[in-house]
Amino acid sequence: MAILRAMATPWERTEQGNRSARLRIDLNADLGEHDSLPPAEEQILQVVTSASIACGGHAGNRQVMQDTARAAAAAGVTIGAHPSYPDRIGFGRRRVAMAPDVLATSLLDQIRSLVGAARSVGGEVRYVKPHGALYHDVSDDPDLAAALVRSVVGCGVGAILVQGGSAVADAARAAGLAVSSEGFADRAYVAGGRLAPRGASGAVLTDIDQVVAQAVSLATAGGVRGIDGTWVPCTAASICVHGDTPGALGLAVAVRRALETAGVTLAPFAP
Repeated sequence: MAILRAMATPWERTEQGNRSARLRIDLNADLGEHDSLPPAEEQILQVVTSASIACGGHAGNRQVMQDTARAAAAAGVTIGAHPSYPDRIGFGRRRVAMAPDVLATSLLDQIRSLVGAARSVGGEVRYVKPHGALYHDVSDDPDLAAALVRSVVGCGVGAILVQGGSAVADAARAAGLAVSSEGFADRAYVAGGRLAPRGASGAVLTDIDQVVAQAVSLATAGGVRGIDGTWVPCTAASICVHGDTPGALGLAVAVRRALETAGVTLAPFAP
């Protein structure tokens, strides 16, 4: 991984001692959200262990799905589907009022689109992670959670990546899906474990030291300092760095190096 060797971070100067790698965690990025595959995202795929690829609901198209899936497969990165409300204008970050059955149909179509695109280039979709407003809504609304789970089961995908302690996690387990919980290196948290609204000051973290510290805290301490300074417990099997966060490549590299320095083994969460 030349990109890892080429970039240094302050965490490299910490004392490593003789720690052995006892912890295992996944590092994921949300990708495929452009009209083509940017060079920076190809480089991110040399750093992360899983890639959640947009399925056309909020961003992406068949060509970029294929190109991103091909690059992920070539890098040995696990492929996930990243469906959303059908809202390209709002980038999937606005809630769209939809009956659960209508939402399930839309999500089924999105996931199937990525499954087909990935298979056409020799890849396989291993998990589903909802995007944006849908991610938050299925955490709290049992009916919408059930709609997402039906779409995942209907596509034959066996795993889902969501917020721990959420309605969708419970529904997915009940349906026999493998459930993994996610933490975010580049987003601020509020009390209760939810993410701070994107419109709030400080909701998106871009300072490399802050992002690195949060990722290591998630992996090794089981929580983070919330936006108000309080401790927020958060169990994470996977840590996300958003592909559209400013400086995402540098952040992903720094997070990976810091986690490895902290004795964490990076490995995909999905079976």
